Amino acid sequence: MSLGDMKVYQDEIQTTTIELLGQRVNDFVTSAGGAFTIDTSMWRGDFSSEAFFNQIAGAMRDVDRYAANGVVAPTALTQSEVGGVKVAGGFSALLEPSQMTYLMASPEAAIMAISDGFANALLAKYINQGLAAGVAAVENQSALVNDVSALTAGAGALTQSALNGSHAKFGDMSGMLGADFMSGAAYHKLIEKGLANGERLFEAGNVTVQSILGKRVVVTDSPSLYVAGAPNKFKVLSLSAGGIIIDNTSDIITNLERSNGKGRIETTWQADFTYGVRVKGYKWDEANGGKSPTSAELATGTNWDLGVAEIKHTAGTLAIADADQ
Repeated sequence: MSLGDMKVYQDEIQTTTIELLGQRVNDFVTSAGGAFTIDTSMWRGDFSSEAFFNQIAGAMRDVDRYAANGVVAPTALTQSEVGGVKVAGGFSALLEPSQMTYLMASPEAAIMAISDGFANALLAKYINQGLAAGVAAVENQSALVNDVSALTAGAGALTQSALNGSHAKFGDMSGMLGADFMSGAAYHKLIEKGLANGERLFEAGNVTVQSILGKRVVVTDSPSLYVAGAPNKFKVLSLSAGGIIIDNTSDIITNLERSNGKGRIETTWQADFTYGVRVKGYKWDEANGGKSPTSAELATGTNWDLGVAEIKHTAGTLAIADADQ
């Protein structure tokens, strides 16, 4: 309802809480087990960068002790760079103190409800932006994607086999993948497959079917994990430790202001904030993506350049399946 639509309650109970977000966010970081982290580490400027020496396995060679001692070209020691980008956002809410007192409610309680709502919405923002960037970066590397969505007759469905094919993209380092991030609908598709028992997921005394590959399952209805189209698609992002990092989160400025000049006094609560987004093994493309990117720019794969030579050292892998099979 709008401010003008606020109702006068008499004997009914009126709380000072705000409607919860539909997306599960409060336990997200704990359930992610270190694959998705949020911290308050600060960094200056628009971008964060980290340089490291590249592997020099090419410097190894065979030697024939009895052959002519010819000239050998040395392998140069080189560096690569990974890094993220700083994102800015805002939040503002309006209330009329006289309407709160008319309802015999405390304006301070309304302010607390707004600030609680901001905290919840901000955490959802971190999660959704981070997952969007991670999905975009990984999907832009075809060697890290197991896309079965174009297959038919059930072969394009989200199954444990499809997830296994995604994990296999990391080869002998698939054990580094610690968590699978998926939507609620995708999660229940996996349970549905288990109930059909086509993959022999149930055994006596053990009905935990979601993590037979030894990974955590993190369920959150982030928009980047479901794509509407033809076909509708599920995306499951499998992340290694530190796969996505949201930092610089202590940069939050808030202001409460009461203003005159209208028929009724108004109070506004406003917040400005910035945070950093980093995807393991990738570097934000400063030329293509630019500074202070939008949500759409963060979710553009070509704005995330591969920063390492070995794809097993990146954030993770991606499974894509037909949501309707």
